[in-house]
Amino acid sequence: MHTSNSAETHSHFTPTVFTRHNRFLHAFMQDHEAWFCVQDLGRLMGYPLNERLTLKLDPDQRRNVFLRKDGEIIDCAMVSESGLFALLVHHVVPENRYLRQWLSHEVIPMMRENHSSPEENHPSLSSMHWAGVTVPLLHWQQQAWVKWRDVPELINGQRPFPVQGTCN
Repeated sequence: MHTSNSAETHSHFTPTVFTRHNRFLHAFMQDHEAWFCVQDLGRLMGYPLNERLTLKLDPDQRRNVFLRKDGEIIDCAMVSESGLFALLVHHVVPENRYLRQWLSHEVIPMMRENHSSPEENHPSLSSMHWAGVTVPLLHWQQQAWVKWRDVPELINGQRPFPVQGTCN
């Protein structure tokens, strides 16, 4: 890792810092994806993670970013959430089970909760009129969800049913 001489010349991330057994984990969310500092993960895993090990990950699971760490802007190797779990699986140590549980049940949910907008946290209900049937919809995380039991009725429908008050 290299320290940047001029913090103004680089766009950087300000991470959330988590602590486990007096060791820090710097992480941030970008585009609904969690990213973790490789050096910190190595310390938590009790296994020094180096560039050679992270190169085994797919390109979308690793990257370098400028990160505010300990008051400085540094070039920091990061891994995505899927990269994190791939490293944990590849380097099996009994303690890593507890590390994975901490990450899965505390760190990642907290990051998602802090990063999400209020609309994403609160599902809403509506309905859709299709082929003469009204089907309930659940809107959650910017997706519309249909109950599995309603799918056959939707598939059998030939054309949308006109909503009341409209004409064809």
